[in-house]
Amino acid sequence: MTKDPFIDFQGKTVWVTGASSGIGRAVSVELSRRGARLVLVGRDEKRLRETADLLEDTNCDILSWDLKNLSEMETTIKTLVRKTGRIYGLCHSAGIVETRPLSSNSMEIVQSMLDINLMAGLELARIVCRRDVMEETGGSLLFISSIYALVGMPGQIGYSASKGAVTAAARAMAVELARRKIRVNTLSPGLVKTDMIAGAFSALSKTQSTALEEAYPLGTGTPEDVARAAAFLLAPQNQWITGLDMIIDGGYVAR
Repeated sequence: MTKDPFIDFQGKTVWVTGASSGIGRAVSVELSRRGARLVLVGRDEKRLRETADLLEDTNCDILSWDLKNLSEMETTIKTLVRKTGRIYGLCHSAGIVETRPLSSNSMEIVQSMLDINLMAGLELARIVCRRDVMEETGGSLLFISSIYALVGMPGQIGYSASKGAVTAAARAMAVELARRKIRVNTLSPGLVKTDMIAGAFSALSKTQSTALEEAYPLGTGTPEDVARAAAFLLAPQNQWITGLDMIIDGGYVAR
C-alpha cells in the first residue's frame, strides 16, 4: 500500500464502474494502493474477479450488473451499502464507443452510448448522493469523459455528444451539490490504449490510425496515466477541487 498523506483513502468506500477492464480496472488498482475499500461494478463477473486479484488489498466487493438496467439500480445500491457502509466516492468509468460516420449513425446507436455514458452515470449520482447512502461529511464523484467532448473527430458524433453531455452535467452537479460538500469532477483522456479503443481502431485504415497516434506530442496514453489523475481528483485531501474537467491527453489539445 502506498503511503501518501496527499492521496489517502483509508476508511473510504469507492465504487468504480467499468472495473472489469481498461481505465476502470486501472483506477481500481490505483485506489486499492491508496487504501480504498472498493466495490467493482461491471457486466462480466469473471473479468471483475481478475481485477480483484490485481488489487493490493482484497477488501472489495464485486457487483456483476448491466448498467442498462436502471430500474433496479436504487435497490441494488442500497442493499450493498448496508453491507459495505456508506459511500464516499464514485468513479463512473463504464462507457461504450461506436465509430460511425453521420450517414450510418442511427438513433439506436447514439442512444446506446447515451444510455451507458450519460444516463447510467446520472442515475448512479442521483442514488449515491442520497443522504442515507453517501457519507454525512460529503464525498467525491468522478466521471470519465473524453477530449472528444471538446474537439471534433470524424466518426465520433454520437460518442462526442454523449461525453459532452457528461462534462456539462457534472459541472452543474458540482454547483448544486457543493452545499453538501460533495465534489464533482470529470477527466477527459485523449487516446488511451484499451480494448474499447482497439475496437474503435478496427474501423480505421492503417494510415488513419497512424496519423491519429502521431497527433499526440507525448504519444498515446495508458490506463495507468488516467488512473493516477483519477485518484488525485477523488482524494478526500483535495476538498477544494470541484467542477473541474481535467484534460489528460499528452498535449493533443495544446496543438
